[in-house]
Amino acid sequence: MYGVIFWGNSHLSNNIFKIQKRIIRTIANKGKRYSCPNLYKQLLIPTLPSQYIFSLLIFVAIHRDLFLSNSEIHDVNTRFNYNLYLPTTNLTLVQKGVLYSGSTIYNYLSIHIKSLSNDPKQFNTKLKAFLLENT
Repeated sequence: MYGVIFWGNSHLSNNIFKIQKRIIRTIANKGKRYSCPNLYKQLLIPTLPSQYIFSLLIFVAIHRDLFLSNSEIHDVNTRFNYNLYLPTTNLTLVQKGVLYSGSTIYNYLSIHIKSLSNDPKQFNTKLKAFLLENT
């Protein structure tokens, strides 16, 4: 998991995910063609994309002062007030960066989990449970 927020979004992470699935099948003593999502849930092991999302959202929760919310940009009361502001950009390099992709993924969270981002322990617990359930 070391530095996964920086390399978890690269095209090479797909190869690592395939290796992770092979290891999970070996641990569970299953064949090559056995489907892995149930194994991840049984063994309580997060997938590589889940680990990436978890690390990214923990980064966003810890460094919340680096991000602007939509309510700070404008005063209009909308249903997206609690979402993080996404600046307009056309560069893929910027869109794959930690700040932009962290904001994007954070905006997809339910309001219940977003509201826990001020309490790191509860946010951590709920986010892990949500990611394990929705592998």
